[in-house]
Amino acid sequence: MIVQDQRKIVTVADPAELAKTAADRLMARIAANDGRVAICLTGGSSPKQLYALLATDAYNKRIPFDRVHWFIGDERFVPPGDSRNNMAMARGIFLDRFAPACNIHPIPTGAANPDESAEHYARELNAFYGLERLDPARPLFDVVLMGVGPDGHTASIFPDYPALAETERWVVGVPHAHVAPLVPRVTLTLPALASCREMLFEVAGSDKRAILTRVLDGENLPAARATSIGETIWLVDAAALPEAFRGR
Repeated sequence: MIVQDQRKIVTVADPAELAKTAADRLMARIAANDGRVAICLTGGSSPKQLYALLATDAYNKRIPFDRVHWFIGDERFVPPGDSRNNMAMARGIFLDRFAPACNIHPIPTGAANPDESAEHYARELNAFYGLERLDPARPLFDVVLMGVGPDGHTASIFPDYPALAETERWVVGVPHAHVAPLVPRVTLTLPALASCREMLFEVAGSDKRAILTRVLDGENLPAARATSIGETIWLVDAAALPEAFRGR
């Protein structure tokens, strides 16, 4: 394990090991909380193997689904049944099979526009948390899953977009995406994402090595600025690991 500033970089051999390591860390966080648990999921391709593992008996039988609540860090402003919908992927792979419907908290995309959708989700998060302001002593989430895009975005917080500078609101609308699919988005902001016991990035594949190098070098990119008030863990497979970290 490599400690980089406040980040811990955990290197693994390949995507399969990355998914298992992520699943084990998630299970450990769930086990550490004997009350209501909140997990913030992510979309994109990175978590698919993780979600598939959570659907297996080795994991789903150990998850107390009655007290685990599932949220999402960002959503594409498309209908719930659209193949581009982030929560639809998690629901299709494991959530709808095991989690009570009342414990699944998708970002509503039936609103008039992304800003209205963001307001709805912010109210839902406020109600779940019980406060309208985040308390550093009481994280909103137990785990926040994250990825990094080819431009350094994370969730739907894109470089130089207004969402990157947001310090008060928990959720905002994003009228234009910086990368495909080029549809509007709704995203949690950095302060809301940071309110967690563990922020867990998953990064795999040689195509991610260049942007990961820039992020870990401290370039002013959204993924570089995303850190937890608790632990910030970067799970990186061998193909994505920057040259500067090889052999450590």
